Amino acid sequence: GSTYSSKVFRVTFLTLAASLTVPLLGVTVLLDCPIDPQPISLKEPPLLTGVLEPNTELRKAERLWENQLVGPESIVHIGDVLFTGTADGKIVKIEGGEIQTVARIGHGPCGTREDEPTCGRPLGIRVGPNNTLFVADAYHGLYEVNPGTGETKMLVSTKTLIEGQKLSFVNDLTVTRDGRKIFFTDSSSKWQRRDYLFLIMEGTDDGRHLLEYDTVTKEVKVLMVGLRFPNGVQLSPAEDFVLVQETTMARIRRYYVSGLMKGGADMFVENMPGLPDNIRLSSSGGYWVAMSAVRPNPGFSLLDFLSEKPWIKRMIFKLLSQETVKKFVPKYSLVVELSETGSYRRSFHDPSGVTVAYVSEAHEHNGYLYLGSFQSPFICRLNLQHV
Repeated sequence: GSTYSSKVFRVTFLTLAASLTVPLLGVTVLLDCPIDPQPISLKEPPLLTGVLEPNTELRKAERLWENQLVGPESIVHIGDVLFTGTADGKIVKIEGGEIQTVARIGHGPCGTREDEPTCGRPLGIRVGPNNTLFVADAYHGLYEVNPGTGETKMLVSTKTLIEGQKLSFVNDLTVTRDGRKIFFTDSSSKWQRRDYLFLIMEGTDDGRHLLEYDTVTKEVKVLMVGLRFPNGVQLSPAEDFVLVQETTMARIRRYYVSGLMKGGADMFVENMPGLPDNIRLSSSGGYWVAMSAVRPNPGFSLLDFLSEKPWIKRMIFKLLSQETVKKFVPKYSLVVELSETGSYRRSFHDPSGVTVAYVSEAHEHNGYLYLGSFQSPFICRLNLQHV
């Protein structure tokens, strides 16, 4: 009797499974997929051992101005005054604990995904030699902002054709000490910032990734193309090369801007333990790299699992929105310090994003590490003497 009933169960189960699967497959075939994912070859993620060993150092950070800021992505200081750009399109200054709006590049309303292109989204922010702010707005382009008067001056507009193409997703910038040259990234020529998840999942190398703007001649040059989601950029202390984070590939490229190697490029760090977002100088002569997501090893890395399976990515994005997919990304926060040659010096973790979540940048100032975030409603500050 038991074999008969198990056979009946099996047949019933398979019939049920088939009756559910066939319509689901039918629906999935018919549904449009917003992305055309490419297979990507990533190496097995590095083991989280030695200096990369998981810890809870980031939980020692304090949250500042909680619920008074939205997504403070990138941070700079002029003296003790802090400046950041927020998700509601503002450039704000924080002086003596008070938050004031300095400037807006776009205009309201702000707050929804639909508003973002008109509202604007200031991402990378830097201080120039005359204490003016240089800002990369994802939708509007490169701007110079006078922090005293709030006056904004457009340097490079996303509407301008550069080598026959418009900028679609201006992301980060780095400025020479004399303020003459600005190196900046355009993350994609297809996707805008609000669709960054599509950009990561599609894995295409469609942006003109590193560009140079000369503030004297007003010329824009394309220096590098064919990277997959170029993101944060940082000039070396000697200003002989620029580091470019290639987010989708979990690596950092180096482009030489002066010296014998000028115009050449090579790999600075590859196969990183997470997806690098912004990169900034550290006081030890190295670099701070913030990871927007982690590739756990040992553990399961969703990104690595999906990298060579475009058909699964298609299914996912036919059925789920970007907002829903984001919920499956673990909230693991990780910041690493690299030496001047690209080896790992130390790492700070918050394994479940308890205190610090969605880190976009680690900016060092007066013995503290200020942590920007593209999503959190606060800035975190970590005392480097206490880690």
